[in-house]
Amino acid sequence: MACRGAPTRRLLSSAFTHRTTPLQARIRPSAIIAARGFSSTTACPTDGVFRGLTDDRRRIPWIEAFRRQQNGEKTAASDEAPAERDMSPKTMRNSYHRVVLPLGRDPSLSDTYINSSGHIRLGTVFMDLDALSGIVVYKHTGPGLTTVTAALDRITIAHPLTEICDLEYSGQVTYASGRSSMEITCKVARARGEGEASQPDDVLLTCTFTMVALDPATKRPARVPALICENKDEEAIFRAGEAKAAAKRETLKTSLLETEPDDPESALIHKIWLRQLAYHDPAQPDRQPAHVVPMAKTALSTASIMQPQYRNRHQTMIFGGFHLKQTFELAFCCAASFAHARPTFISADPCTFRNPVPVGSVLYLTATVVYTDPPVVDEDGDEPAQNDPNEPLTRLHVRVDSKVRDVEHGHARPTGQFNYTFSVPRDVRVLPHTYQEFMMYIDARRRVRAGDAQDRRARVEAGSKGGKDKGEEVSTFTPAKEGNMTE
Repeated sequence: MACRGAPTRRLLSSAFTHRTTPLQARIRPSAIIAARGFSSTTACPTDGVFRGLTDDRRRIPWIEAFRRQQNGEKTAASDEAPAERDMSPKTMRNSYHRVVLPLGRDPSLSDTYINSSGHIRLGTVFMDLDALSGIVVYKHTGPGLTTVTAALDRITIAHPLTEICDLEYSGQVTYASGRSSMEITCKVARARGEGEASQPDDVLLTCTFTMVALDPATKRPARVPALICENKDEEAIFRAGEAKAAAKRETLKTSLLETEPDDPESALIHKIWLRQLAYHDPAQPDRQPAHVVPMAKTALSTASIMQPQYRNRHQTMIFGGFHLKQTFELAFCCAASFAHARPTFISADPCTFRNPVPVGSVLYLTATVVYTDPPVVDEDGDEPAQNDPNEPLTRLHVRVDSKVRDVEHGHARPTGQFNYTFSVPRDVRVLPHTYQEFMMYIDARRRVRAGDAQDRRARVEAGSKGGKDKGEEVSTFTPAKEGNMTE
């Protein structure tokens, strides 16, 4: 009886069998493969990052890094560690780095940087910025140290793009006290001609990364060169970085992990709970409206195994920019699923990278809509109305919790919490139910209010520089009207 798979085997056999001529017999197999039109993927130090953001430091192949890891050897390139590190103070100019992404001139880049609807893929830009911060910090510290991304400050769109054009990435160290942490400020702007500096109106976004230097052998924090200022403008930038570092420490003290909600927040929680009871009380006329969605139903999760192509310069750990990109794109999908509308990016609020993600581990991400503005209930117990019922607009705050497990799933570690805010042209509200959800709601509400206050200060400062009255009223929520800043 003939095997049912025999025709398939004969077809595959004939497809890969060909007559060999005497000339081909003398040709190397690799040359025959090349003649048949096969090609291999060009080596890329970090998959998905613009080639201009990779440096010349030696990189070993993954299989060699894996062998060293199995043998308990050092996985970083051995020729990077000098006999004695240069700890002399550095200036901001020493670490400055600039590169132009030729997005407008090179159509092949659109596969990576433009999505299916013709919009900029902000997640890919965020990944590039993390790579840029790595180059900047290396120019400040020099060889011999391992640097990791510890935190990302708030990102907002300053001037949305109206067309696809070349982009200028630039960055420099803006705060370093000489201890282990450094603040790196990065900027994305429309690129002008060669030798022509970008103008304030060209700036798409500005963000700051906090990087920490570690000793490669002990994995303990290591000291870095202090930063010195050369003029008054740099002194103001340095003082601002110092103030932000102090503010972060104070924020940790008032975190919900350290203190309970204050009195107004506790009263708000009680009012939301009363609204829940009213929705389910047969004696009450109110029923839960269709535009009010339980928080638990907004959650969207993914799990993916971490492959070597996404590793960073430490050879066996996943590149932080890839991690950031994954969380941002999941947050976008979560917001779209919740609102049934295309979200527009407003801001990335401060987030932290708590633990590294090893190659070969399983990364779990869970995105949840944890706050909406207008909220389901305000402080006086009423449901706030939209400013324009005919054209509703709602802010969604999406929290992405990240954790990593080994393949055997014997150990799990949290790797960070990431917070993004979008706007959608719909009237939708999120409703917490459990105590944990209420804490997530209050935490997000604090972040949104802190971001609004920061935006007000920035606009007042910008207005005062332009000759406007410092007391002029400034809107707290001005969504981007351009259509290319969604994902």
